[in-house]
Amino acid sequence: MAAITPFKGIRYSREKIADLAQVVTPPYDVIDREAQERYYQRNPYNIIRLEYGKVSNDDSPANNRYTRAAADFSRWLEERVLQPEAEPALYLYEQEFFAAGRKRVRTGYICAVKLEPYENGVVLPHEETLPKHKADRLELMKACRANFSPIFGLYADPESQVTGALRRAAGQRRPDVSLTDEKGEEHRLWVIRDSEALQSAQQAMEDKKIFIADGHHRYETALNYRAVRSAGGSTGSEPYNYVMMTLVNLYDPGLVVLPTHRLIRNAGAADVASLIQSLSENFTLDQFALAPDKGNFQEFIQLMASRGADPACGRDHRHVFGIYLAGKLYLAALKKEDSLAAVMPPGKSRDWQGLDVSVLHHLIIERLLGIGPDLLAGGDHVTYTREEEGALGAVDSGEYQVALFMNPTLVEEVTEVAANGEKMPQKSTFFYPKLITGLVINSLD
Repeated sequence: MAAITPFKGIRYSREKIADLAQVVTPPYDVIDREAQERYYQRNPYNIIRLEYGKVSNDDSPANNRYTRAAADFSRWLEERVLQPEAEPALYLYEQEFFAAGRKRVRTGYICAVKLEPYENGVVLPHEETLPKHKADRLELMKACRANFSPIFGLYADPESQVTGALRRAAGQRRPDVSLTDEKGEEHRLWVIRDSEALQSAQQAMEDKKIFIADGHHRYETALNYRAVRSAGGSTGSEPYNYVMMTLVNLYDPGLVVLPTHRLIRNAGAADVASLIQSLSENFTLDQFALAPDKGNFQEFIQLMASRGADPACGRDHRHVFGIYLAGKLYLAALKKEDSLAAVMPPGKSRDWQGLDVSVLHHLIIERLLGIGPDLLAGGDHVTYTREEEGALGAVDSGEYQVALFMNPTLVEEVTEVAANGEKMPQKSTFFYPKLITGLVINSLD
């Protein structure tokens, strides 16, 4: 099963960088152009220059975002701004944040995980990926030979053996890294070098599978990169046979999943105009009295959650969605839950067919709006957002035609589908908060 190993992580020198909050960022895939510029201006050693560099009109094969990242990485190492550990380590990692009105702490650890093809059933995906994102990440990995940000993985450890061993090794000492990011979230990191604790963690993971929560593109890129590096032969122990991950226990009380909503554009005008009428075939529709200032929109979000929730098991298998277009907001609820298999794609498990995101994509986005897999992969028809009120504004402005709102996917649903060897549609989950980029770097040489 899963093989993890300590590694000599590369970290910012506290002598060179007094305030680590000035050099870390969220993951690249949630950074827009405005945020990218902000991180560039924040500090000349901000990790943005390595992980998600700017594109220039003067770029060439010899001078581009990837070659510039490689040059900066090499220079920062020479200047000792970045320094590798003297010994291999695992990194106990805590994130403290607010969600649903209360403080939470999510605990995981950063390690190197041996790369396994999905078909081996050791590391399991749950979402589809897009080729253009993997091509970008591969060029960066080839240029820099490093992982700048960890993949987010989940594993089942009811007894918390792994983090328990690492926490005992950390003892009562203060964290080696402690910072508060721009969102007010706290990050604490302990470097664990104790050989007994490292061995205990490795042994505890030997019978476990890893479910990718976030970072599917980077994991598949790591597989492609390994193929490139091992073309001339490999012993299997080289660093490029591993990828950096932050692993979090499925039973961790701080594990939170939020929904990712959909914004639709470039759909056929006739499809959009007839959407509400077309929905009535499979859904009951109730128009919500949205206030002119939209101040009661959160009441709608709560209503959608309550309609889809079951106090006993988390969901009563009612699939409900929010539909906003032409200034009107509707609650759409699937009519015949017991005959779901009859309207969903054949050849899929009941677990997959029963996902909200599967129902939304197949019955609404594909069937009624005409946006099939090819158009979806093109990226010009569906945009993914965590903004709620902002999604309403995007439709009102005319930038988008329809906003589709969802309840969050359950963690159990993620692991069930992944264990079946199936993948959800892209952006089916949003594990909150995101892992921070820049705490630890993993060299692949």
